[in-house]
Amino acid sequence: MTQAAPNCPLLKDPARLEARLQEIPPEPGVYFMRDGEDRILYIGKSKKLRSRVRSYFRDLENHNPRIALMVRQIAEIEFIVTDTEAEALALEANLIKQHQPHFNVLLKDDKKYPYLCITWSEDYPRIFITRRRSLRGVRDRFYGPYVDTHLLRSTLHLVKRIFPLRQRPQPLFKDRPCLNYDIGRCPGVCQALVSPEEYRKTVQKVAMIFQGRTRELVEILQGQMEQAAETLNFELAARRRDQIQALQSLGAEQKVALPDDTISRDAIALMADDQHACVQLFQVRAGRLVGRLGFVADAQSGTPGAILQRVLEEHYQTVDPVEIPTELLVQHELPEGDMLAEFLSEQRGRRVSIGVPQRQGKADLIEMVERNAGYELARNQRFAERNNQAMQDLAEILDLPDLPHRIEGYDISHVQGSDAVASQVVFVDGLPAKQHYRHYKIKNPTVRSGHSDDFASMAEVIGRRFRRYAQNPALQRIGNPDWPDLIMIDGGKGQLSAVVAVLRELNVLEELRVVSLAKQREEVFLPGESLPLVTEAEQPGVQLLRRLRDEAHRFAVSFHRQQRSDRMRRSRLDDIPGLGHHRQKQLLSTFRSIDYIRLATPAQLATVPGIGPRLAQQIYDYFHPAADEVESAQD
Repeated sequence: MTQAAPNCPLLKDPARLEARLQEIPPEPGVYFMRDGEDRILYIGKSKKLRSRVRSYFRDLENHNPRIALMVRQIAEIEFIVTDTEAEALALEANLIKQHQPHFNVLLKDDKKYPYLCITWSEDYPRIFITRRRSLRGVRDRFYGPYVDTHLLRSTLHLVKRIFPLRQRPQPLFKDRPCLNYDIGRCPGVCQALVSPEEYRKTVQKVAMIFQGRTRELVEILQGQMEQAAETLNFELAARRRDQIQALQSLGAEQKVALPDDTISRDAIALMADDQHACVQLFQVRAGRLVGRLGFVADAQSGTPGAILQRVLEEHYQTVDPVEIPTELLVQHELPEGDMLAEFLSEQRGRRVSIGVPQRQGKADLIEMVERNAGYELARNQRFAERNNQAMQDLAEILDLPDLPHRIEGYDISHVQGSDAVASQVVFVDGLPAKQHYRHYKIKNPTVRSGHSDDFASMAEVIGRRFRRYAQNPALQRIGNPDWPDLIMIDGGKGQLSAVVAVLRELNVLEELRVVSLAKQREEVFLPGESLPLVTEAEQPGVQLLRRLRDEAHRFAVSFHRQQRSDRMRRSRLDDIPGLGHHRQKQLLSTFRSIDYIRLATPAQLATVPGIGPRLAQQIYDYFHPAADEVESAQD
């Protein structure tokens, strides 16, 4: 009997699987699932490691497709033993943040819900609303996601009226503050008229509002107002009085009062169908509803209690300890509620209780949260039904055996061959999956300024996308979440023929479906067909292709403009001897534009890190050539 390779899936080597499971102790800890290429597939925790890991390899037919796909790829199992379950939860959180395994994604990146971001990694933090939760710096903080976008924007607008905050991402003027400083809306951040330490104190007060600590902030401001009045600093006392009144009006006008005591609590509930679970989390502080957060989870990832448990774990791992409430009300019993309560208590520094409410008051709160989750689920179902109709229509148009779960769209962008780039956008179940988007810089030497070749550019991009499948024929294709069910090329028959040729050369054409969508008449072409398919422009399936095409075009054009802007911004600085790429970045970071660098004096240039007096003079001389040099250049 031949022995299986060490990096083959454990399911294909039962003896090695059983031996590995026996090595895992029945203690609390964290486990790692790795594939044959030593990539981490999944990181989990358990109070009994051996039982939890063994459960993955039992009753495989009862696993949901996501877990079944992961189990088929597991080639190695590692573990770390901890003393307590709470330690395992904390360790799991840190490891997931560090490695971000593919199969650890429970909460979907739902772009309907915005976040509020505070960039604590900057000397003068910015505060803004975003729908993309990606860390720009390890110290940046995101609050949300907020379901009520209008309320979030209104609150932020009022906050910027109450507190003097940085209003612009970049300075409007080089040597003076803008009008916001004159009217008291900004403390003069652009000219460093306020120290970073003093400005951060203001931002910390703002953060308390979005942490649900408005009442605590009002008490702090009242103390400062009274102290300022005692020291006869009436101007500061009046300013604190106005801030307190504005915050109190914020609570009166924009918060829903609940008949409750002053206990800080969160209430969480969900509603689910066969595919999605919509989760709502209500934040109640001092008897008032101060926040309503929304999440979308995979309904097949576990029982309702397990889904709520995972949502709470992911949510509280990203908040400050002061944001953790003293009481958690949950709709369903959590499978590891004691462990979560212990973990939150350690983080908070005081006891945190978790329970399923039975009495009328708290049960009514959970019922209200559940009802809101039901409305959100109905909204998601309407979107899903529309997308499902579009995918069914597209499958009929293209005669596909199944619905196209993952569709990839490609487009090329350039200006007469210069700065040529390509985009890859991905729609999953009819919706943009921006975490899978990719940019490509065209490397073909024949594509240059003055000479474009969209056919060759498209062939290059498709070749780079699928080359690894040609180099490794054993790499799983069907059932692989990275493998598309349909590829759409922005263009006509020429672009489609170039793509088909490279896919045939890579020996992957037989397992891929490829179409192209021409711009002028919205015509759909299939490989080998001289005439377009008979379709109508307003068909749901064609509209889906058009949305994909427009998104690919937008993504390609934005990247092309970025590349062109970077090239044009750096081109003049490249001509200065001794000014490398790093020093160019330092100059542009300080002066923001070429025009400001040109207007700067040698002394101002020399203040930039890495720019000494000699190089500063060379930069100045480059932008201010002597009169005889100008005349000789003109001659």
